[in-house]
Amino acid sequence: MKENSTKNPNAYVIGITGGSASGKTHVLKEIRKRFTSDELSIISLDNYYFDIDEQPKDDTGQVNFDHPNAMNLKLFRAHIGKLLSGEDVSIREYQFNNPRGIEARMVHYHSAPILIVEGLFVFHVPEADKLFDLKIFIDADEHVKLIRRIRRDVADRGYPIEEVMEMYEQFVMPMYRKYIEPFKQDADVILPTNQHVGKAIEVLIDHLSCVQQRLQAARSKA
Repeated sequence: MKENSTKNPNAYVIGITGGSASGKTHVLKEIRKRFTSDELSIISLDNYYFDIDEQPKDDTGQVNFDHPNAMNLKLFRAHIGKLLSGEDVSIREYQFNNPRGIEARMVHYHSAPILIVEGLFVFHVPEADKLFDLKIFIDADEHVKLIRRIRRDVADRGYPIEEVMEMYEQFVMPMYRKYIEPFKQDADVILPTNQHVGKAIEVLIDHLSCVQQRLQAARSKA
């Protein structure tokens, strides 16, 4: 794993991507348990979707939420910059299927020495190549991702299974192959999540612990 290469020697930035339902949330929850908010912060691209009335539509009037243009990547990058400068940032939580007009809660991201930047298109953000000290690709077989997606969207978000299948075939899979999978070959770490992911997460946590200790030692000497 690479050592810190950012211009800010007091920060370490990790980019985590992978296809929809690849297991990113599970990995991040396990990491979150091991570090305080003063040690590590996680900023999620999911909250940076443009509002529905700002979304580009295709010829049939449909919105492709699995395309990078659905995200406000410039604002996302600006917030990352603020976090690296020691500023906290806030954004309205994006709600995937709630009707417009229902007030969403605010999500607050705390500045910390270790910053994890996660989401489908994090490697599309401006200056991504210069931003990340470590690039991680969360990988899972297609049938595993599809099963997870069905369980999540039907049970948690209330979508009909027919709609979930149609969207997966029309948007999710083609966009993954075009805009996400190509970054797999450039990742520093490929973390498979089909099963038995616990040991891989422990290795990652051990690495982050070493980084945290090194950054803490550097701050003590400053």
